[in-house]
Amino acid sequence: MSFPDQVLLSTRTSQHTSSNTYNIFPVYPANGEIHAGYARLVSLLLEHQVCLIDGYSGVDWDEVTTHIHDQASALGKTVQFASVAEAMLPEKAIWKLVEPFLGGDDPLFGSRTTLQLADFFDTKKLAALQPDPTVDLYLVYGCGAALLHWDAPIAYFDVPKNEIQRRIRAGTHRNLGAMLPTSFKATYKRCYFVDWIVLNKHKQQLLPQLEWIADQQVAGTVTWTSGAILRQTLHRMSTSCFRVRPWFEPGVWGGDWMKNHLGLDQDAPNYAWSFEMIVPENGLLIHDSGNTMEISFDLLMYQESDEVLGKAAKRFGYDFPIRFDFLDTFNGGNLSLQCHPSPEYAKAHFGEHFTQDETYYILDAAPDAQVYLGFQENIDPKVFRQALETSFERHEALDVSKFVQVMPSHKHELFLIPHGTVHCSGINNLVLEISATPYIFTFKMYDWLRVDLDGHPRPLNIDRAFENLNFSRKGNVVQETLVSRPQVVQEGPDWKQFKLPTHPEHFYEIHRYEFDTLVNIDTHAQCHVLMLVEGTTVDVETENGYLATFHFAETFAIPAAAARYRLTNRGPVGAKVVVAFVKEEACHV
Repeated sequence: MSFPDQVLLSTRTSQHTSSNTYNIFPVYPANGEIHAGYARLVSLLLEHQVCLIDGYSGVDWDEVTTHIHDQASALGKTVQFASVAEAMLPEKAIWKLVEPFLGGDDPLFGSRTTLQLADFFDTKKLAALQPDPTVDLYLVYGCGAALLHWDAPIAYFDVPKNEIQRRIRAGTHRNLGAMLPTSFKATYKRCYFVDWIVLNKHKQQLLPQLEWIADQQVAGTVTWTSGAILRQTLHRMSTSCFRVRPWFEPGVWGGDWMKNHLGLDQDAPNYAWSFEMIVPENGLLIHDSGNTMEISFDLLMYQESDEVLGKAAKRFGYDFPIRFDFLDTFNGGNLSLQCHPSPEYAKAHFGEHFTQDETYYILDAAPDAQVYLGFQENIDPKVFRQALETSFERHEALDVSKFVQVMPSHKHELFLIPHGTVHCSGINNLVLEISATPYIFTFKMYDWLRVDLDGHPRPLNIDRAFENLNFSRKGNVVQETLVSRPQVVQEGPDWKQFKLPTHPEHFYEIHRYEFDTLVNIDTHAQCHVLMLVEGTTVDVETENGYLATFHFAETFAIPAAAARYRLTNRGPVGAKVVVAFVKEEACHV
């Protein structure tokens, strides 16, 4: 089964006006003009004899250069194009360079590269590129064009991660230096562990220098703004509040809650995930009165990490530490039985700075909904492993409840899933997964004998799981330590603040505010990630006077530098808002 296309972004701001329902395209006002199309951009490029156009993997450089050529020709100007890819190392040399980070024949996992983008290039070939003074514009383009270090203005073309993945599936995306596309899984693995890492470092270094930045996700056009307006917008955003653009994916266990409640494409087979705020994959939409463009979230962190994270910036640097996402199993299936790696394992094997400690906040649940969490008291690791391996080899169903506890799940419950904990959501849950940001390091042990949406067997990771499972989380320990018990910490005339205790292994706290009218909250120099989990609409006003409106099931963030903010309930019923932030004691580890 093929994946449906993502909902396409319109470049027109009028398409993104807010209503009283979940907003797929949340926008933030830019500090200046956003342009659509190539005409004005080419006019600005032609004010210079030499320009560099750098960009991210996934950009359609043929389309970009064709439009620039056509616009320049219409003005009677000549442009000579040089692809910086011609100065790359030979393809075989690049594959040899990246091989140590690709995990061998592991279909899913590699390790974070230590390479730089410059390592992909032949310095002699770079030096051989020289401007042609006989043309009106000499333009070097491609990933790494700015490595020439010429005294020339730089434009940067970007593409959001959901569009990159669509292009990978369509066979139009190639890894850095590769001549031909590979399978989706192989391409994504190399992107995650190599390409995106070197390109992100390069983008970070270029941000202060960019003359222009462009969004190339919509075929046939481009939206763009100046580097100065981008940087001003990022700074303003870092002291107010923002919501990233969410995106959605189907899956073998996917359900229909999001399809029925969030205004999504009804032709999709299901929706398993919503990337509500998985910031390595999400973008930010900025707009003026006429146009909208998407920028990658990491730009905000590269420029304003101290303002965004506050006390936690010293530990996490440019890495945003918390993610929110939905797991939808309504009328779908169980998730795979799984666990996540310890911090030491994640560092040693994958080069990750921290691990995937999770929680399940139950946003909605049917009466029969369940969660699988922790082991039965009588668990025998050897017997459990033998049962898993026999099930896999013989393609036989496994009685999971013989080994793993199954408990009912109800709205607003919080289940704690520190690394090493066996777990999965059962059918008929809408889970708000509140977690540390890493999101691909899932070790599946049993997947209910399923194949993926393309009909291929889903890989299991029994060996890795057993290197990380914590078998002491069994019996009564599960109820005592993995099911959060809310505690009232403050209250007023019509509001209460609950602490939903997390596990000692979690570096983040979760609170819930329940209020009828309004509540005032101090960030205490921490970034707050929030969601309206009951009610219809809340207004958010930060100390600097920035006002935004958010709806049920929408995720948004208040940077540490906002200092204080007010939540005002605009709905007919009481509001409940969950808030996650880094624990005070975890900021300096």
